[in-house]
Amino acid sequence: MRSFTCGVCGQLVFFDNTVCLRCGSSLGFDWDARELRAGADVPWCANRAAIGCNGLAPSFGSFCAACALTRVRPADDDPVALAEWVDAERAKRRLVYELGELKLPIPAWFDRPGGLGFDLLSSTRDAVTTGHADGIVTLDLAESDDARREQRRIDMGEPYRTLLGHFRHEVGHFYFPLLVDDDATRAAARALFGDETEDYQAALDRHYRDGPPDDWAAEHVSAYATMHPSEDWAETFAHVLHLHDTLQTAASYGLRVEGPAGRPDLHAEPIDPEAGGLRAELSDWLGLTYALNAINRSLGFDDLYPFVLTGPVVDKLAFVDGVIARGATVRSV
Repeated sequence: MRSFTCGVCGQLVFFDNTVCLRCGSSLGFDWDARELRAGADVPWCANRAAIGCNGLAPSFGSFCAACALTRVRPADDDPVALAEWVDAERAKRRLVYELGELKLPIPAWFDRPGGLGFDLLSSTRDAVTTGHADGIVTLDLAESDDARREQRRIDMGEPYRTLLGHFRHEVGHFYFPLLVDDDATRAAARALFGDETEDYQAALDRHYRDGPPDDWAAEHVSAYATMHPSEDWAETFAHVLHLHDTLQTAASYGLRVEGPAGRPDLHAEPIDPEAGGLRAELSDWLGLTYALNAINRSLGFDDLYPFVLTGPVVDKLAFVDGVIARGATVRSV
């Protein structure tokens, strides 16, 4: 995430701000210009009053580029779900922002069959399964509740679970057929992740019956990634988005970490500075995560970044990063 300043007084402001705390100017995110704009006579998103959305819309009374992607949202008579909806849309706005930064196409559900859309549903009344099907990402809004999400994280043995992480994972499924759409790319993807046409239900049953293999961390970014090649892709895709967003944020705030004192070259895996792309960025990434984990431990918290990037995992991350970069430059949707 880039840093932003108020166009009136120059104060540091943040992506989600609706008002500048110094001069009181109203703020809105211009999705076309990709900047926060200050002013009153602008077309605010129709969800500004309902959920505090700070996006600007194409016209007065319409939705912004992020909110327009929501196909189903909670009912007005469900106050708990409405509160959770606020958090879910905040995370989704950040996702849509990052997809734009990566210049990925965002075909919308209301423009074409199979386009990207979001059903944000409450499981307080009916069962909801978070997932993706035919372009539609479904999210159980219970994931907005910190206590419930943390309990699920513990129950499922996950080191990391966030609303934004869910969105990144599910859009990974959406982008697979858009980015891996020719024989050569598909063959390369299968060489790394496996055959995505394998029986999904059988793999799901096996995963929840037997659990991940003991050595899953040697070749997978998470235990869940071992369940099926499609989940390995989605988990890796989400991780690439984690990396890009965090590195952009660090760069925007001038945060640079050389590594532990006296050991600026200390890394878990050999880094080739001439490799280019994500492999080259990992040098900055690993130094940053070492420092952040050490700071968290000093405060008595668990590691902020509880992952180990082995050689095979880096190969997968680099592949996904490469097809994202190619998809941003050679595809039109």
